[in-house]
Amino acid sequence: MNYELKTIPAEWEPQDAIMLAWPHRGTDWSRMLDEAQACFKEVARAVVREMHLIVIAPNTDDVRRQLSDIDHNDRILYQEIDTNDTWARDFGPISIIDNTKQLMLDFKFNAWGLKFAACHDNLICMKMFQNGIFNAENLCCQDIVLEGGSIESDGMGTILTTSQCLLSPNRNRHLSKQQIEEMLKARLGAKKVLWLDNGELSGDDTDAHIDTLARLAPNNTILYVKCDDKTDEQYASLQRMEQELKAMTNAQGEPFKLVPLPCPAPIYDQDGMRLPATYANFLITNTQVLAPIYNQPENDKLALDTISQVFPNRHVVGIDCNALIQQHGSLHCITMQIPKKFLKI
Repeated sequence: MNYELKTIPAEWEPQDAIMLAWPHRGTDWSRMLDEAQACFKEVARAVVREMHLIVIAPNTDDVRRQLSDIDHNDRILYQEIDTNDTWARDFGPISIIDNTKQLMLDFKFNAWGLKFAACHDNLICMKMFQNGIFNAENLCCQDIVLEGGSIESDGMGTILTTSQCLLSPNRNRHLSKQQIEEMLKARLGAKKVLWLDNGELSGDDTDAHIDTLARLAPNNTILYVKCDDKTDEQYASLQRMEQELKAMTNAQGEPFKLVPLPCPAPIYDQDGMRLPATYANFLITNTQVLAPIYNQPENDKLALDTISQVFPNRHVVGIDCNALIQQHGSLHCITMQIPKKFLKI
């Protein structure tokens, strides 16, 4: 296979659909199921305004009832599949264009280094392929643990990731950093892999997923979390991350334009533990950017205005993610985009 012709599309490239795995009583959302489902419904409502939505759930009849009153619900494709949880970004298929052929890579998902159960979620990609909804070749990559939230692509050969996540011993203990980098080049078509050694949010159980910290964007831009409060426990690490980003160049050797996003004011769970709230966890669709907000008017407005400047041709929609952050994730974490021509519609 000629790996020079293989690319992982950037998120802002044309899409057919967005994928969601619906929260239910068998997930960790059980204690706050109504709030979680309300947030998912707002995401669904926004997505179907412009494209198809794939909804995965053990009981799709229940979800159909919940979504019966939203406009364009005929654009929803239901997949009745058992799930452990709802983090589609990390167990969803990673889409690749190889010359003129579509590939969807099914990497192993072990719940962020064996932290939680993943017996159902690791099988979701395979079952969707068996259901025949994708116009792509399924490549089993179960020899490697890789989560979609751990990588960012600019569609031109640059992959941005973090050392803490990809080098976690509970993921791919048998692989060195060099071997993982070679894997990213061979399977994803990366020409250059950028590793962040610093940056982590308090309460993050993904081991510093890149989509909580720094996001590649059009025109060689990176939106990243910046902390200005020297008393914040995250300050030193995020400052070091910023210096790393300033020194990086893309696969073509060009420096990035860096655009800082504010840090939300600290949000805590019922036990007083800080949660990893971030504005970097936004989702780019064909005509919109769905961005998490946290009922913090000043910070929310600054974040939405900043994202709007980077995506001037898309409508930026704020979605209250205070429910999602209670389970240590946000908006991008619950979604996975399906690129154009990859869905049988």
